[in-house]
Amino acid sequence: MSIEGTGAALPVPTADDRTMSMVAHLGGIVLSFIPALVVYLTKGQESPFVKDQAVEALNFQISVAIAYVVASFLIVVLIGLLLLPVVWIAATVFSIIGGLAANRGEVYRYPFNIRLVK
Repeated sequence: MSIEGTGAALPVPTADDRTMSMVAHLGGIVLSFIPALVVYLTKGQESPFVKDQAVEALNFQISVAIAYVVASFLIVVLIGLLLLPVVWIAATVFSIIGGLAANRGEVYRYPFNIRLVK
């Protein structure tokens, strides 16, 4: 298994690594970017797999927060009323897919993501 774009091989993730990565992805459904940030800061230095997945989840949750802000401003022209539920549904679905992939020990990349944290 390698991290996309780097070619660096990752060791096989342990059950704890998979669980923490899953928490980083699924925690965003309820608590936004906070679970991914906590996992990144606490377990990211112990496992390259956890760090990679926590960074991916953190970047995705930051992207979702930006989308919420934009949609909130667009409520003035009524398109925001349509965008808010679309953003929520997409964020929930992609977070679940990411959590399931992390639980299987697979490296997951969100289809759209602003990569601010490296």
